[in-house]
Amino acid sequence: MKLRNVFIAGLAGAAVGASAVQILHAQSKAPAYLVAEIDVTNPDLYKEYLAKGGPLYGQFGGRFLVRGGRLDAFAGEAPKRAVIAVFESLEKAQAFRDSSAYRELIPVRDEPSKFRAYLAEGVPN
Repeated sequence: MKLRNVFIAGLAGAAVGASAVQILHAQSKAPAYLVAEIDVTNPDLYKEYLAKGGPLYGQFGGRFLVRGGRLDAFAGEAPKRAVIAVFESLEKAQAFRDSSAYRELIPVRDEPSKFRAYLAEGVPN
């Protein structure tokens, strides 16, 4: 009976250890950030881009950290509008950017705004 209990405890310990390793590995991935500087030239038309583009971020695992809000420039001129979104990895952010659904929105984005954006790989957690 004691040998059985030791065996079960060993299996449980191995399972917990394996789970911990997976969690630590997942936490060591570097997130990626999409940073956009936007000058909206036609607010009414830009709303169409927001309505279609906003939900698309979530489909690729992105979530907004900054979306509009107030800006306080301390070196150089601030953009009119800023957006920062975080993705699980650079590959996921690139998949969002390269998706056919996002590419279809580029004309909808570019007509009512001047848009500058880039992806930046973050520091692993």
